Amino acid sequence: MNRELIINVNPTEISIALCEDKVLVELNKEQVQTGFAVGDIYLGKVRKIMPGLNAAFVNIGHEKDAFIHYLDLGNQFLSLKRVVASYQPGKRSIKVESMKLEENIDKNGKIGSYIEVGQTIMVQIAKEAISTKGPRLTADISLAGRNVVLVPFSSKVFISQKIRSNEAKKRLKKVAAAVLPKNFGVIIRTAAAEAKDADIEQDILSLIERWNKTLAAIRKNQAPALLMSEMNRANTIIRDSLNDTFSQITVNDEAMYNEIRNYVKVIEPKMERLVKLYKGQVPIFDNFDVSKQIKSLFAKYVSLRRGAYLIIEHTEAMHVIDVNSGNRTKAEDNQEQTALEVNLAAAKEIARQLRLRDMGGIVIVDFIDMHKAQSRQMLHEEMTRMMATDKAKHTILPLTKFGLMQITRQRVRPVAVQETTDVCPTCHGTGRVEPTILLEKKIENQIQLLACERHVKYINLRVSPYVASYVCHGLWSLRRRWSYKYKTRIKVTADQSVGMIDVNYLNEKGSSLL
Repeated sequence: MNRELIINVNPTEISIALCEDKVLVELNKEQVQTGFAVGDIYLGKVRKIMPGLNAAFVNIGHEKDAFIHYLDLGNQFLSLKRVVASYQPGKRSIKVESMKLEENIDKNGKIGSYIEVGQTIMVQIAKEAISTKGPRLTADISLAGRNVVLVPFSSKVFISQKIRSNEAKKRLKKVAAAVLPKNFGVIIRTAAAEAKDADIEQDILSLIERWNKTLAAIRKNQAPALLMSEMNRANTIIRDSLNDTFSQITVNDEAMYNEIRNYVKVIEPKMERLVKLYKGQVPIFDNFDVSKQIKSLFAKYVSLRRGAYLIIEHTEAMHVIDVNSGNRTKAEDNQEQTALEVNLAAAKEIARQLRLRDMGGIVIVDFIDMHKAQSRQMLHEEMTRMMATDKAKHTILPLTKFGLMQITRQRVRPVAVQETTDVCPTCHGTGRVEPTILLEKKIENQIQLLACERHVKYINLRVSPYVASYVCHGLWSLRRRWSYKYKTRIKVTADQSVGMIDVNYLNEKGSSLL
């Protein structure tokens, strides 16, 4: 299997596409302006206690208050509370490794017994803000590295269930125990099975250093404040996924390229050569055929082979997927076999779609009815096998007597594509757009404004491929004429993601000029 990571950096958003054998399997989008990511650690201020929910709302600087439930405080919340209080200005700081841990909090306790309105607490984002909900928080802090996850206020060493070898388990426990300070525990990840002892030790030591820097940041900040930011999404994917199956990592931004290359150099020096800077004129997603896949794969209708297709609907409560056989020619010969073939093909595509759209919560799949118990069992096994590579926690139940399969999948981010509607900004809901003959004059007027009144010397017109072809057609093209007439450098970029007659006016850095 050949895996490629393609990163498209824009002024407002970073899009990361993971392709396996040229097929898009994951798409992540990180908003530059929000800066809220799973794993970030904040100093928050308790805004409101909700006794009925046994939860509290915490101000961490987000437009909506974040939510923390009593069960997310963690067993050692009292120890964390004590340490955070010791790092307040004027107080003498307490080191975790030298302190005596407090007793575990009562599992059936009330949140009002442990925190109060106005109190400053250290929290970590467990789920990003989704729809109308603010971020979900936890006070059970953990720091993830490539090989291990560090857990302060613990003394246990846990090992990934995917590591089967008893020899490997003993070795890893011995390595971790040798370097871990008192009152620190660790979860050893699957990647550690192939790692050298020295790499695991270094991983633990670097995470302890990050923890100490996080605590030190409490003295310099007042709530709400960011204490420790998780690395960007691209580096997180590389940290969790980088192995010998990767063929290249391509990025279109020099600053991001240098950051990723330096990170890969630290964790896997021999793979530094895989990181490449894209300098092509065509948008990076168009060049690697990602834009086309996004448009086809995120539609309501998803085609399967030989006429079968899926219909995917998103609701507030759950996601619903309907499997249809279409005009299958084999339907008359053997209905059971045809249904099984379509369902097995659908299972493979559904597993991919769940990752691709990052669909979480409850997913109901309506497969084509099958009468044989053996066929239903085979479909359940195939779905389980296809979902095995999905890193998100999930549960798959066998088919019900109605042919429905229930899947739950961990959701920590908003679904990648949501079915939302708004009034079209181009036609304003009328279904009619201005004549294309006027578009030429409209573009020229904007260029005149930028060049003559604002004295802009470089304009990048980002337009649809159709408009780009029209503007650049011929030896004495419109682009050349405008450039000569207004004494400014004009570049035309064809981008499939731009609306048919929409035009973006950008500067050299990719920021909007209007």
